[in-house]
Amino acid sequence: MAAGSKDGAEQVLAMESHLSSSFPDATSSLLPTEEPTEPLALIRDVGLPQRNLWERIRNGYGMQELDTALVARHERWYAAQPDYVARMTDRARLYLYFIVREVERRGMPTEIALLPMIESAFNPTAYSPSNASGIWQFIPSTGKHFGMQQNWWYDGRRDVIGATNGALDYLQKLHDEFGDWALALAAYNCGERCVERAQARNRKKHKPTDFLSLKLPKETRNYVPKLLATKHIISNPASFGVVLADIPNQPYFAAISPPHHIDVSLAAALANITVDDFKALNPGNSRPVILQNDSTRILIPAAKAETFMASLENHDKPLVSWQAYQSKKGEPLDKLAERFGITEDKLRKANGILSSVKVSSGQQLLVPAANDDANREFVAFNMHLAPTLDDSHLILHTVRKGETLGSIARRYHVSLASLKARNGGHTLIRPGQKIAVAGTGSFGHRRHHGARVTKAGRAKQPPKPTMSALAAARQPS
Repeated sequence: MAAGSKDGAEQVLAMESHLSSSFPDATSSLLPTEEPTEPLALIRDVGLPQRNLWERIRNGYGMQELDTALVARHERWYAAQPDYVARMTDRARLYLYFIVREVERRGMPTEIALLPMIESAFNPTAYSPSNASGIWQFIPSTGKHFGMQQNWWYDGRRDVIGATNGALDYLQKLHDEFGDWALALAAYNCGERCVERAQARNRKKHKPTDFLSLKLPKETRNYVPKLLATKHIISNPASFGVVLADIPNQPYFAAISPPHHIDVSLAAALANITVDDFKALNPGNSRPVILQNDSTRILIPAAKAETFMASLENHDKPLVSWQAYQSKKGEPLDKLAERFGITEDKLRKANGILSSVKVSSGQQLLVPAANDDANREFVAFNMHLAPTLDDSHLILHTVRKGETLGSIARRYHVSLASLKARNGGHTLIRPGQKIAVAGTGSFGHRRHHGARVTKAGRAKQPPKPTMSALAAARQPS
C-alpha cells in the first residue's frame, strides 16, 4: 500500500472489523496465548505514534549486543552499499508489516523481523547453491518438515506467509532449546548439531558455551554480527549515510481464497496491478495457473482487494486460458510451441523446462487452450511431481583443473547420477567447461554443513472469495 493511502487504510480497518464480527477466531489468534517461557527485555514506548514501521521495529528491539569487531565490519559494508540497502528495503516494504506483527505476536525481539535481510535481502525468488529458496532460505527437507508444500505447481518455501510462519516456528524451537537468541540464530544458520557439537567441545575443555566462545563455521560466526549491524543501521540510518524510505505501519496486502483455478495474468488484471507486482506478492506459484484448494490463498495489495473481489464476481469468461497436453516422447519443443501459437521460450517458462532440453520426454505439458472453447474445464495434473529447476534457478559450475564429476557432486551435495543426468549423461569434463548443478542441501534451515533434522474454468457467477486482512492470514494446516 502506498504511503499516505488513507482510503486503503480505511479499507483494511473495515476488513478487520468485519473479520472481528464474522470470524472471531481469526483476530483472537493474533494475541499471544501464553507468556514467553523466558522474559524478553523488550522496551516498547506505547506513547510513540509509530506511524512508520521502522519506528515500531526500533521500539521492539530486545537482543543483547555482542562485543566483537565483526559487527562494525558489517556496518561499514552496508554503509558503503547505499543502493543495495535501498533495493533491499524497497522489497521489504511488501512483507515487513506481516513479519513484524507475527514476531510481536510470539513475544520475539523485533530484530528477528530483519533476518530476511541477511538471508535473502528480501528477495522471494532467491535461490542458493544448496537449493535453499525464498526470503527465509529454506532447503526442501526443512521446508517440508515445517509444512511447506512443494510440487510442480507451487513451492511453499517462497510463500511469504507460510515460510514466515515456518521460520518463526523453527526459531522459537531453537530459542527454547538453547535459551539464547544468538545461539538460536547460529543454529538456524548452521544447524542444531553444529552448535551442540561446538558447545560439547567447549564443555570438555571447561570453556564458556556462549556464541562468541564457540568455534563455529565462518559464515555462522558472521551471521549474528551481520544481523546486529543491520539493526544498528535501521536504528540510526543517518549516522551511516543511509536513507530509509518510510514504510507505513499498516498492512500492505490482504489474503484472498480464490473460488477456482485462475490464471496468474488474469488475477493481476482483476486486481488492476501488473503481473510483476502480483508475482512479487505470490512468488510461491511456479506455473501460469494458480490451483485452487482449501488452503490456497493469493495476496493482493490491500488497497486493491475490493477491486479484485468485485472484478472477479463480474467476470463471465473462463478463468483459465491453459490446458493439459499429453506430449509424445521425442516431440521437438519448437514444433510444439508453433503448433499452439506461443514462443518456445514461453512454453519452456510455463513448464519449467531447461533451455538445454530440445525435445519432450513424453510428459504432460501446459499449453494454451483454444479461444473458441468457452465451456472448457481445467483439470490439474502433474500433482505428484517435485518442483522443477528452470534456468532462472540453475547453478553453473566452472570446472577447475583436477576436478571430477564425483568431486563436484560431493561439493554441491548431489548424487553423481543426477549430476550426469543434468548434463546430458556426459562423463568426461575438462577445465573451463561449465556444467549445471543443483544442490539438495540437508536439515538445518538452509546450509549443508549443519545437517539435522478440482475443476475450474467458466465462472459466470463465481462463488464469492473469502478474504482475511493481512495479519489474520495464517499458514495452512
